[in-house]
Amino acid sequence: MSQNFGESALAERFGIKRYPAVFVDDVLIATPRDFGFFGEGEKAGRYTPWHDARNHEKFKQDLARMMDLILGGRKSEIPAQSVDASREVASLPSFSLTDLSGRPLSAKNLQGRVVVVEFWATWCPPCRSTLEWLGDLRRKYGDQIEVVALAVGSPDEEVRKLTGSLSPEIHWAVATPEAGNAFGDVVAVPTMFLFDRRGKLAANWFGAPPDLHEKAENALNGLMNEGAH
Repeated sequence: MSQNFGESALAERFGIKRYPAVFVDDVLIATPRDFGFFGEGEKAGRYTPWHDARNHEKFKQDLARMMDLILGGRKSEIPAQSVDASREVASLPSFSLTDLSGRPLSAKNLQGRVVVVEFWATWCPPCRSTLEWLGDLRRKYGDQIEVVALAVGSPDEEVRKLTGSLSPEIHWAVATPEAGNAFGDVVAVPTMFLFDRRGKLAANWFGAPPDLHEKAENALNGLMNEGAH
Protein backbone atom coordinates (compact mmCIF):
# COMPACT_ATOMS: atom_id res chain seq x y z
CA MET A 1 0.00 0.00 0.00
CA SER A 2 1.25 3.43 -0.88
CA GLN A 3 0.04 6.66 0.73
CA ASN A 4 0.63 10.31 0.01
CA PHE A 5 2.72 11.46 2.98
CA GLY A 6 0.62 14.59 3.46
CA GLU A 7 -2.58 12.53 3.57
CA SER A 8 -1.31 9.45 5.37
CA ALA A 9 -3.64 8.12 8.06
CA LEU A 10 -0.72 6.19 9.55
CA ALA A 11 1.47 9.29 9.76
CA GLU A 12 -1.38 11.23 11.37
CA ARG A 13 -2.04 8.44 13.88
CA PHE A 14 1.56 8.45 15.03
CA GLY A 15 1.96 12.24 14.94
CA ILE A 16 4.62 12.14 12.22
CA LYS A 17 5.06 15.43 10.36
CA ARG A 18 8.36 14.76 8.62
CA TYR A 19 9.87 12.02 6.53
CA PRO A 20 11.33 9.43 6.12
CA ALA A 21 9.27 7.09 8.28
CA VAL A 22 9.06 3.34 7.70
CA PHE A 23 5.97 1.22 8.37
CA VAL A 24 5.36 -2.48 7.84
CA ASP A 25 1.60 -2.98 7.91
CA ASP A 26 0.53 -0.63 10.71
CA VAL A 27 3.73 -0.99 12.70
CA LEU A 28 6.05 2.01 12.86
CA ILE A 29 9.51 0.52 12.30
CA ALA A 30 11.65 3.66 12.03
CA THR A 31 10.93 7.33 12.70
CA PRO A 32 12.31 10.43 10.98
CA ARG A 33 14.52 10.93 14.03
CA ASP A 34 16.40 7.72 13.18
CA PHE A 35 17.76 9.05 9.87
CA GLY A 36 19.33 12.43 10.69
CA PHE A 37 22.43 13.58 8.84
CA PHE A 38 24.25 14.40 12.06
CA GLY A 39 25.03 11.58 14.45
CA GLU A 40 26.73 13.28 17.37
CA GLY A 41 25.49 13.33 20.94
CA GLU A 42 23.65 10.87 23.13
CA LYS A 43 20.32 11.60 21.41
CA ALA A 44 21.57 10.64 17.95
CA GLY A 45 19.21 8.55 15.85
CA ARG A 46 19.79 4.85 15.29
CA TYR A 47 21.03 5.32 11.72
CA THR A 48 22.77 8.68 11.97
CA PRO A 49 24.73 9.93 10.25
CA TRP A 50 22.70 8.55 7.36
CA HIS A 51 25.42 9.20 4.77
CA ASP A 52 27.53 6.48 6.46
CA ALA A 53 27.21 3.22 4.48
CA ARG A 54 27.48 1.21 7.70
CA ASN A 55 24.23 2.74 8.88
CA HIS A 56 22.56 1.78 5.60
CA GLU A 57 23.53 -1.83 6.27
CA LYS A 58 22.36 -1.63 9.87
CA PHE A 59 18.97 -0.33 8.71
CA LYS A 60 18.63 -3.15 6.16
CA GLN A 61 19.38 -5.76 8.82
CA ASP A 62 16.93 -4.23 11.31
CA LEU A 63 14.19 -3.93 8.69
CA ALA A 64 14.66 -7.56 7.59
CA ARG A 65 14.44 -8.71 11.20
CA MET A 66 11.24 -6.69 11.81
CA MET A 67 9.63 -8.06 8.65
CA ASP A 68 10.50 -11.63 9.71
CA LEU A 69 8.76 -11.04 13.05
CA ILE A 70 5.64 -9.62 11.40
CA LEU A 71 5.43 -12.33 8.74
CA GLY A 72 5.97 -14.92 11.45
CA GLY A 73 3.02 -13.62 13.48
CA ARG A 74 5.23 -12.23 16.23
CA LYS A 75 4.32 -8.55 15.89
CA SER A 76 4.03 -8.16 19.66
CA GLU A 77 7.78 -8.70 20.00
CA ILE A 78 8.59 -5.50 18.10
CA PRO A 79 9.45 -2.63 20.47
CA ALA A 80 7.13 0.36 20.16
CA GLN A 81 8.49 3.43 18.38
CA SER A 82 7.63 6.95 19.47
CA VAL A 83 8.07 10.34 17.83
CA ASP A 84 9.95 12.99 19.78
CA ALA A 85 7.63 15.98 19.38
CA SER A 86 9.95 18.12 21.49
CA ARG A 87 12.25 18.37 18.46
CA GLU A 88 9.69 20.38 16.47
CA VAL A 89 10.73 23.98 15.85
CA ALA A 90 8.36 26.77 16.93
CA SER A 91 10.60 29.80 16.40
CA LEU A 92 13.88 30.74 14.77
CA PRO A 93 16.43 28.89 16.92
CA SER A 94 19.71 30.30 18.08
CA PHE A 95 22.59 29.23 15.85
CA SER A 96 26.05 30.49 14.99
CA LEU A 97 27.91 29.70 11.77
CA THR A 98 30.55 31.11 9.47
CA ASP A 99 29.31 31.63 5.93
CA LEU A 100 31.25 30.65 2.81
CA SER A 101 32.75 34.13 2.66
CA GLY A 102 34.16 33.81 6.17
CA ARG A 103 31.64 36.15 7.78
CA PRO A 104 29.69 35.29 10.97
CA LEU A 105 26.10 34.19 10.45
CA SER A 106 23.70 33.88 13.36
CA ALA A 107 20.04 34.26 14.24
CA LYS A 108 20.80 37.67 15.72
CA ASN A 109 21.85 38.92 12.27
CA LEU A 110 18.39 38.11 10.93
CA GLN A 111 16.13 39.71 13.52
CA GLY A 112 13.27 41.92 12.39
CA ARG A 113 12.91 40.41 8.91
CA VAL A 114 11.09 37.50 7.35
CA VAL A 115 13.54 34.59 7.23
CA VAL A 116 13.68 31.58 4.92
CA VAL A 117 16.03 28.77 5.95
CA GLU A 118 16.67 26.03 3.39
CA PHE A 119 18.60 22.84 4.15
CA TRP A 120 19.94 21.32 0.95
CA ALA A 121 22.64 19.07 -0.51
CA THR A 122 24.72 19.10 -3.69
CA TRP A 123 23.51 15.59 -4.56
CA CYS A 124 19.82 16.59 -4.29
CA PRO A 125 18.46 17.43 -7.79
CA PRO A 126 15.26 19.19 -6.57
CA CYS A 127 17.36 21.40 -4.32
CA ARG A 128 18.99 23.18 -7.26
CA SER A 129 15.75 24.57 -8.69
CA THR A 130 14.65 25.67 -5.22
CA LEU A 131 17.93 27.49 -4.62
CA GLU A 132 17.53 29.34 -7.93
CA TRP A 133 13.94 30.21 -6.99
CA LEU A 134 15.06 31.47 -3.59
CA GLY A 135 17.54 33.75 -5.32
CA ASP A 136 14.67 35.18 -7.37
CA LEU A 137 12.66 35.74 -4.17
CA ARG A 138 15.54 37.57 -2.54
CA ARG A 139 15.83 39.89 -5.53
CA LYS A 140 12.06 40.41 -5.59
CA TYR A 141 11.66 41.33 -1.92
CA GLY A 142 15.09 42.82 -1.28
CA ASP A 143 15.96 43.60 2.33
CA GLN A 144 12.47 42.64 3.52
CA ILE A 145 13.59 39.01 3.70
CA GLU A 146 16.69 37.05 4.57
CA VAL A 147 17.43 33.74 2.86
CA VAL A 148 19.77 31.28 4.53
CA ALA A 149 20.85 28.16 2.61
CA LEU A 150 22.63 25.52 4.71
CA ALA A 151 24.30 22.58 3.00
CA VAL A 152 24.32 19.15 4.65
CA GLY A 153 26.14 15.94 3.77
CA SER A 154 28.05 17.64 0.95
CA PRO A 155 31.80 18.12 0.30
CA ASP A 156 32.87 21.70 0.89
CA GLU A 157 34.43 22.08 -2.57
CA GLU A 158 31.22 20.94 -4.27
CA VAL A 159 29.18 23.34 -2.17
CA ARG A 160 31.40 26.26 -3.17
CA LYS A 161 31.36 25.26 -6.84
CA LEU A 162 27.58 25.06 -7.02
CA THR A 163 26.84 28.19 -5.00
CA GLY A 164 29.31 30.20 -7.06
CA SER A 165 26.80 30.23 -9.91
CA LEU A 166 23.83 31.18 -7.71
CA SER A 167 22.61 34.35 -6.01
CA PRO A 168 25.25 36.11 -3.91
CA GLU A 169 22.41 37.70 -1.90
CA ILE A 170 21.67 34.39 -0.20
CA HIS A 171 23.53 33.57 3.01
CA TRP A 172 25.44 30.41 2.05
CA ALA A 173 26.94 28.17 4.73
CA VAL A 174 27.65 24.55 5.59
CA ALA A 175 25.49 23.32 8.44
CA THR A 176 27.24 22.08 11.57
CA PRO A 177 25.73 19.33 13.76
CA GLU A 178 24.81 22.02 16.28
CA ALA A 179 22.92 24.03 13.65
CA GLY A 180 21.15 20.95 12.32
CA ASN A 181 20.06 19.93 15.80
CA ALA A 182 18.90 23.47 16.58
CA PHE A 183 16.35 23.11 13.81
CA GLY A 184 14.97 19.92 15.32
CA ASP A 185 17.36 17.59 13.47
CA VAL A 186 17.69 17.58 9.71
CA VAL A 187 16.47 14.23 8.43
CA ALA A 188 15.79 14.97 4.76
CA VAL A 189 16.58 17.45 2.01
CA PRO A 190 15.24 19.74 0.89
CA THR A 191 13.80 21.02 4.16
CA MET A 192 12.54 24.60 4.31
CA PHE A 193 11.50 26.79 7.25
CA LEU A 194 9.71 30.14 7.00
CA PHE A 195 9.76 32.53 9.97
CA ASP A 196 7.89 35.81 10.39
CA ARG A 197 9.41 39.12 11.47
CA ARG A 198 9.00 38.19 15.13
CA GLY A 199 10.92 34.96 14.58
CA LYS A 200 7.85 32.74 14.90
CA LEU A 201 7.60 29.71 12.62
CA ALA A 202 5.05 30.48 9.91
CA ALA A 203 5.39 27.29 7.83
CA ASN A 204 7.75 24.49 6.97
CA TRP A 205 8.04 21.95 4.16
CA PHE A 206 9.85 18.65 3.89
CA GLY A 207 10.74 17.32 0.47
CA ALA A 208 9.99 18.80 -2.93
CA PRO A 209 6.31 18.41 -3.87
CA PRO A 210 5.33 19.91 -7.24
CA ASP A 211 3.55 22.85 -5.59
CA LEU A 212 6.31 23.65 -3.08
CA HIS A 213 7.31 26.99 -4.60
CA GLU A 214 3.69 28.07 -5.05
CA LYS A 215 2.75 27.25 -1.46
CA ALA A 216 5.88 28.83 -0.04
CA GLU A 217 5.45 32.04 -2.01
CA ASN A 218 1.77 32.27 -1.01
CA ALA A 219 2.79 31.95 2.64
CA LEU A 220 5.57 34.51 2.13
CA ASN A 221 3.17 36.96 0.49
CA GLY A 222 0.88 36.60 3.49
CA LEU A 223 3.70 37.58 5.83
CA MET A 224 4.59 40.56 3.65
CA ASN A 225 0.96 41.72 3.67
CA GLU A 226 0.90 41.49 7.47
CA GLY A 227 3.81 43.90 7.62
CA ALA A 228 2.03 46.36 5.31
CA HIS A 229 -0.88 46.92 7.73
